[in-house]
Amino acid sequence: MAHPTQLGFQDAASPVMEELLHFHDHALMIVFLISTLVLYIITAMVSTKLTNKYILDSQEIEIVWTILPAVILVLIALPSLRILYLMDEINDPHLTIKAMGHQWYWSYEYTDYEDLGFDSYMVPTQDLTPGQFRLLETDHRMVVPMESPIRILVSAEDVLHSWAVPSLGVKMDAVPGRLNQTAFIASRPGLFYGQCSEICGANHSFMPIVVEAVPLGHFENWSSLMLEDA
Repeated sequence: MAHPTQLGFQDAASPVMEELLHFHDHALMIVFLISTLVLYIITAMVSTKLTNKYILDSQEIEIVWTILPAVILVLIALPSLRILYLMDEINDPHLTIKAMGHQWYWSYEYTDYEDLGFDSYMVPTQDLTPGQFRLLETDHRMVVPMESPIRILVSAEDVLHSWAVPSLGVKMDAVPGRLNQTAFIASRPGLFYGQCSEICGANHSFMPIVVEAVPLGHFENWSSLMLEDA
């Protein structure tokens, strides 16, 4: 869960998010080194009147400043492409959930079960209990088993929405008439919060997402209770 004045990302709760954090640190270090070099060159040029005729017209330095940026781009592109393919990989999911965006709430259908589905509305501020987060808590959480590949089918019924949970490294657009899919593995138990990341209307900021990752046995008990209530 993010907290006030936080500068970095939320703690990763899935293997893909861990890879994204490592890539962010890798790219940020390259940007930092380039920025330091450029600042040094600017400072040196402003603070000295000395010139060197061999630097002003040098074939070698032109070769260096052409090849070096190309190498840096390759060092950024290769890990980026690797993560892109990892995020698109969906192998034998243990559970499939359909998330449907509405104005302004989410509905979830557990497609592996016949009658397991529910709507998830934001809990109004006046109904919050101690320990719940304002504008982020929902009346029904999306419960998933931890350490299991979960496939999410995302669509919308009215306008564009976006199903996003930062700590799981998931963000997928919900487009009316189109079924998009993504996947994640919750590597630890806990509550993971997200929000619609598309400007979908007046109450855009009031359709949160809460994913609750629990051990498999607890998930089976929860699904049995939900089916009994249905």
